[in-house]
Amino acid sequence: MKKFSQWVSSIAEAGREFLPLINRQDKKPTLSTLCHNLCTSKGEAMGTALAHEVVKNYLHLDNEGRIAFFHMLHNEFGADPKQILDCAEAFKNTPSRDTYRALYHAVESPRQRLFSRINMAPQGTATLIDLRRQLLPYLSEFPELTGIDYDLKNLMISWFNRGFLTLEQICWSTPAHILEKLIAYEAVHEMKGWGDLRRRLADDRRCFAFFHPALEDEPLIFVQVALVKGIAGNVQELLAEPNAEAIATFDNNDFDTAIFYSISNCQEGLKGISFGNFLIKQVVLELRNEFPQLKQFATLSPIPGFTKWLRKERADENSILIDSKAQQQLQLMDETEWANNQSSCEILQPLLTRLCAHYLHDAKSGKKPLDAVARFHLGNGAQIAHLNWMGDNSANGLKQSAGLLVNYEYQLNKVEMNHENYVNDDKVTVSAEIQKLLK
Repeated sequence: MKKFSQWVSSIAEAGREFLPLINRQDKKPTLSTLCHNLCTSKGEAMGTALAHEVVKNYLHLDNEGRIAFFHMLHNEFGADPKQILDCAEAFKNTPSRDTYRALYHAVESPRQRLFSRINMAPQGTATLIDLRRQLLPYLSEFPELTGIDYDLKNLMISWFNRGFLTLEQICWSTPAHILEKLIAYEAVHEMKGWGDLRRRLADDRRCFAFFHPALEDEPLIFVQVALVKGIAGNVQELLAEPNAEAIATFDNNDFDTAIFYSISNCQEGLKGISFGNFLIKQVVLELRNEFPQLKQFATLSPIPGFTKWLRKERADENSILIDSKAQQQLQLMDETEWANNQSSCEILQPLLTRLCAHYLHDAKSGKKPLDAVARFHLGNGAQIAHLNWMGDNSANGLKQSAGLLVNYEYQLNKVEMNHENYVNDDKVTVSAEIQKLLK
């Protein structure tokens, strides 16, 4: 059976004979012309061939050409405000199937039709993902282009829904070109080469990834799991090479906990499209089937915004969390090697742990937690279970969270209730240990 991309390529090849007929009045059509032709073409073969030409032309654009292309999409393929208002007025006056259909098509911008047809081309999906990746940095400079991102994101939410995704376990026998991508895409704990990757695919580790049929051999997101005894609290220990005795005595039944210690999104152009919630739940099912003895499922997660929030809190003279004594103690953090000073750590540990609990529970962006990682796991139904002092003493760990890591625990009998409470009532579920820190 041919692969999906080979099948699409064969359709594009069949349609190329029609291209001279389309372009007979324009020996070298512009990208704008190709896009308009693509939006008006009827046949599948001709449309696929045109889409292929659009993709080829887009891929040859330089930075200036891409900006011009984005503005062309905005100016020539946006929805017509007058048509929308006229159709809305017609529907208001005569609410019928026909006036509703007219309004529906008026609101839908021609860009969505264009993107859907570009998606017909070989590598069309990958091109649109890359197009969005290249578009995102320009939105602050050219806010009028936001509508293009809105259209792309809405289409991609449909194209990349759970029904189209396949879950695959990544192991040492996975093709090398996919393993190389895992090294490159790792976003939480850098892998410095094949040695690091081999450790993360060892017998006491599991790695799973989502794939999409239109992006062969290109992972969308992957999660790394450690099989351990009890809740892990230090990432350096988790990533370290086991000693020879531990390897020799490893027993598939000698653990009771799955620790999700790294989740990495691979496609920047799919930013804002959530795969992680489906991934974690599916992986839990896979692990329980393979290891029925697993009793606990938890993360060992970074707290990327803590020190940034702490700096603002220290600068706030009206802070209700930091009094004059705490201000004086926090000055110890201004020393370069504070984390290696035992006496400083003894003073700072209870204070920073308490403040971090308040950051995760009380610091908000709107009604949701300020911390993005917290929003993700709490939205999936986890609870904030435990804070780990010096859980990550790397330079990055100290910089972003003063070395603290957090365990988000997935108690399977409470996940749905926690999720509903979070989504409907903005409730942040915490363990008894965290409750004590918040008092």
